Amino acid sequence: MSSEKNQSSRREFLKIGAAAGLGMLASKLDLPAAGGRAGGGNARTQFKVAAIDPVRIGFVGVGGMGSAHVQNFLRIDGVVVKAVCDIVPEKVERVQKWVEDAGQPRPAGYSRGPRDFERLCAEQDLDLVFTATPWEWHVPVCVAAMNNGKHAATEVPAAVTRDECWQLVETAEKTKKHCVMMENCCYDRIELMTLNMVRKGLLGEILHAEAGYLHDLREVKFTTNGEGIWRRPHSWRRNGNLYPTHGIGPVAQCMNVNRGDAFDYLVSMSSPARGLHEYAVAEFGKDSPQAREKYALGDVNSSLIKTKHGQTIILIHDTNLPRPYSRINLIQGTRGVAMKWPDRVYIEGKAVKPHEWDDFERFADEYEHPLWKAIAKRGEGRGHGGMDYIEDYRLIQSLRAGQPMDMDVYDAAAWSVIMELSEKSVAQRGKPQDFPDFTRGLWKTNPPLGIVEA
Repeated sequence: MSSEKNQSSRREFLKIGAAAGLGMLASKLDLPAAGGRAGGGNARTQFKVAAIDPVRIGFVGVGGMGSAHVQNFLRIDGVVVKAVCDIVPEKVERVQKWVEDAGQPRPAGYSRGPRDFERLCAEQDLDLVFTATPWEWHVPVCVAAMNNGKHAATEVPAAVTRDECWQLVETAEKTKKHCVMMENCCYDRIELMTLNMVRKGLLGEILHAEAGYLHDLREVKFTTNGEGIWRRPHSWRRNGNLYPTHGIGPVAQCMNVNRGDAFDYLVSMSSPARGLHEYAVAEFGKDSPQAREKYALGDVNSSLIKTKHGQTIILIHDTNLPRPYSRINLIQGTRGVAMKWPDRVYIEGKAVKPHEWDDFERFADEYEHPLWKAIAKRGEGRGHGGMDYIEDYRLIQSLRAGQPMDMDVYDAAAWSVIMELSEKSVAQRGKPQDFPDFTRGLWKTNPPLGIVEA
């Protein structure tokens, strides 16, 4: 890429950043030393770093999602893919070829075993390490990246346990490096438009939300490659909401969680476990090894969350029963309600007919999110309706412009810790579980950012 093209590309990024900033509860990375879990230090002053251009990336884990992210980044200006790591050498070689075909130098390859990412983090001169590995590897990769002077980005969830959440927070604070959880559902069209409606006051005061991940994953969980290798075992031993962030992320942003409000406590319960066993019997036979497996995970988990300011959230996890794919995304305020699956909205005084739903398209001219307007067409065909491309674009745009991240390490921790809290509540017959305050009280003084007008 020529110097002139670099400058033009950078000007475009800055222009779109000013016109289409998410207003997504960003924080800056301008941190003093960490104060420790129990206490004290001004741990979350605002995360901010100097602009990085170009952004040099190393990838860890290039299976299905990792490969999709690589393809996105190769279509975003200002990115250099310098290294790739996977336990399968053929996957590394495939990505190396993609990068060369895109006109970049062949990236270094790492495939000596499950911990070869540590060598990548130590050896390579990188700005960002991106991981799309099985869940239990997210924290080790992110911590290795930050401890070696790199920013970290991870697929969801960011962490599996409360202790891992704290490890991410404390490492980010110590190293002053971003640790971003890549929650793509925050970037879908209706979620973005709903956020814009909320920020502009269309729904009034927000009081309640409903969220969830409802996806028949039985076939996926029994595959012998990809996610099937590692995802089903979680169902053997864990009972709670094992995948909360797709649902909780967009509504948490609308409700100013970590920026004026915070999660307070959670109660959770699960239905019996039937779906995976019945699927195994039907697909593999009643005497098969799969049919003899025992499952802890209830087929439907329902959790209730209360925020510090009294807002309520219903959060559902449903992956083991037959059903068409959907997500729940509902935001309810004093003036109306917006929801997805199905997409519909009702605003008192603005509805075509009282007590009847309207289509979102009635409000698109005024409330379409500026980010969606600016770059949605670039993401067409690039995964999950384009939202994957937008989340990758925003990550790079923010790093190149030195802007705050749309989601920071405190969001990653607060959204991911729901996994352990829900498991504990289920095991204790719905006993309330308090959320850790990863911000150590600074959520009280961290105001949400408004939507920046185009």
